[in-house]
Amino acid sequence: MSRVRVHNFAVSLDGFATGEGQSLDAPFGHAGDRLHQWFFATRTFHAMQGKTGGGAGVDDAVVRTWNAGIGAEIMGRNKFGPQRGPWQNHEWTGWWGPNPPFHTPVFVLTHHPRPALEMEGGTTFHFIDATPEEALRQAREAAGDLDVRIGGGPSIVRQFLAADLIDHLHVVIVPIVLGRGERLWDGLEGLEERFQIESVTTPSGVTHMTFTRP
Repeated sequence: MSRVRVHNFAVSLDGFATGEGQSLDAPFGHAGDRLHQWFFATRTFHAMQGKTGGGAGVDDAVVRTWNAGIGAEIMGRNKFGPQRGPWQNHEWTGWWGPNPPFHTPVFVLTHHPRPALEMEGGTTFHFIDATPEEALRQAREAAGDLDVRIGGGPSIVRQFLAADLIDHLHVVIVPIVLGRGERLWDGLEGLEERFQIESVTTPSGVTHMTFTRP
């Protein structure tokens, strides 16, 4: 069976994966870009932006595995955009412009389903109201023999961890303290017992932790 994977999921020292006060201009709220500066410096990120350059060290070596063998993604509504409640604007097509970086079917979990949105480059957003188990069933069907990526945000990753549905979890500990926002680890006591855990700290100051099923 295909694996369920999380990649490049950044959290602060105090466990927050996003800041408080998300808006159109601030996707991560008051955290700004502080959780992801290490990622923006990599060659992989530069390539995703159609640019050259960027670091090719350990951070990049870890980052560039995010898309290998992925056939579908599941994300929460607030990773797709900042709107809450019933959709007021169907013109909004996400944070990524006309050609999002996913290039696979993407299942957006929301209590307010809407018609599918087909984008350039093979990305189609499907807006579904489903449990983690049902969302994973649909994503696996779309992915075929390939793996499914859980893209976030923190509440979605936390729900899939609580349901014991994740096989590979890559968390990046960033040496900042946010103090407020949405935490990843709440309610997951004993999580470490399910996984083999490895970690490495890189020159950028972040620590990459991988949780992999034995």
